[in-house]
Amino acid sequence: MRECESVYVVDDDPDLAASVSRLLRRQGYAAEPILDPAALLHVYAEAPAHCIVTDVMMGDLDGFAFADQVRVLDPDVAIVFMTAWPTTANAVDSVRRYGGLDYLEKPIDEDRLLAAVREGVAWSHDRRAVTARTANLTPRERQVFDLLVQGHPNKVVADRLGLSPKTVEDHRASVLAKTGASGLAQLIALSK
Repeated sequence: MRECESVYVVDDDPDLAASVSRLLRRQGYAAEPILDPAALLHVYAEAPAHCIVTDVMMGDLDGFAFADQVRVLDPDVAIVFMTAWPTTANAVDSVRRYGGLDYLEKPIDEDRLLAAVREGVAWSHDRRAVTARTANLTPRERQVFDLLVQGHPNKVVADRLGLSPKTVEDHRASVLAKTGASGLAQLIALSK
């Protein structure tokens, strides 16, 4: 149900932020226009979103710097960039460096925006589920998990962490139990 799926529309153009927010609200999202990205960062921890649609070119804090800061607060939020001044370099950076799901040109194509937000919300739900499943791992279990999903066998994990293979097997069993995974393939899927 979309009513609880929150989307922030961050743009220093109040008319555009309000217009995009209205479009998203008509689709059932809890969308809010935000004119100042720095102000959002101060309250974001108390009110995280599933998706953020942000302009690239804004005043003191541009969309890319904003994305870097919001990722520290919430690595599981989807980010969609939009700009009136598209460049190939920014399009590539928006995805590769800043983890954006899409890079939209203004004026905004409504269908593409709605598809990007729909994909972003689904991605965020998936990421939050994975985070919840791995949140209870101890620091050592997390180390074992990280090495296992990289494809290292127990013996290599043991060597890298200075543990016995038996201890790694015990940690592996605990990781499987805590995450609800039935094997290595499901653990790898959790790490994506």
